[in-house]
Amino acid sequence: MSMFKWFKAQIRGYFLAGLLVIVPLGVTVFVITAILRLIDRLLIIIPPKFHPHTYLHFKIPGLGLVLAIVLIMITGILVKNYIGRRVVAFGEYILSGIPLVRPVYVAVKQVIQAMFGDTPYAFKRAILVEYPRKGVWAIAFVTGKTYGEIEDKTENKTINVFLPTTPNPTSGFYLVIPEEDTIPLDISVEDAFKLLISGGVVEPGGRIPQFPFGRRQRNARMEQMLAQQRELETSAAGSGLSGDQPEEAEKMKEQSGDNSLRPAGKNRTRAGTEGDRDLPEK
Repeated sequence: MSMFKWFKAQIRGYFLAGLLVIVPLGVTVFVITAILRLIDRLLIIIPPKFHPHTYLHFKIPGLGLVLAIVLIMITGILVKNYIGRRVVAFGEYILSGIPLVRPVYVAVKQVIQAMFGDTPYAFKRAILVEYPRKGVWAIAFVTGKTYGEIEDKTENKTINVFLPTTPNPTSGFYLVIPEEDTIPLDISVEDAFKLLISGGVVEPGGRIPQFPFGRRQRNARMEQMLAQQRELETSAAGSGLSGDQPEEAEKMKEQSGDNSLRPAGKNRTRAGTEGDRDLPEK
């Protein structure tokens, strides 16, 4: 029966290990492919005479993305000057008169300005607020200072705060909170969004996966082994006990000497030999 449980645990472990690799990779490929296919539809605006598919006998994925980036850059260059700003202002004036278009356009523009704008407070600070009750803290984002009637009718200095929901941060609550009742966070807005979307699973400031081979990785493993060795020696010296601890320390020193960054096949380093000489004999 124990053999069956061991075999079942091994199969489960292998399955979960493969699942953790296949599912994120598959979802990433699917999402990127869907986005590229959607953006490639922008190529229909190119006249057939200048269409790249006219001269190429195969499709190149991503041409729509390149076209979208070029269009955005050209639009940004045009609206940065005086004439472009006046044209955009005239277009917004026309859109403001259309009942169904105006709220959608204004809402999307305000969200884009809040997320990527140059205003000093828009979605560029993550804070902690007590919500939904005292003693319970939630992550929120400062969207600006409070002005006008709200500022006049509040006693303390207040700020506008957007409190998103998990795992969908596009919905949430607008709150007006005294600035002194908030706790500023040092993490970036991107890390705070990752923390919210994952429900606390993804910790902020996580390291980017590194190449698993090379001198840097060997140095990291060496430092980790030496740290374990020093910790073991410290615990052995502090307890003053003899027995298995000196033997384990000696084995750790031998491993650290054999896995040093010298060419393979040579003897252990002098430091490793002297360290072995200091250990008590069996």
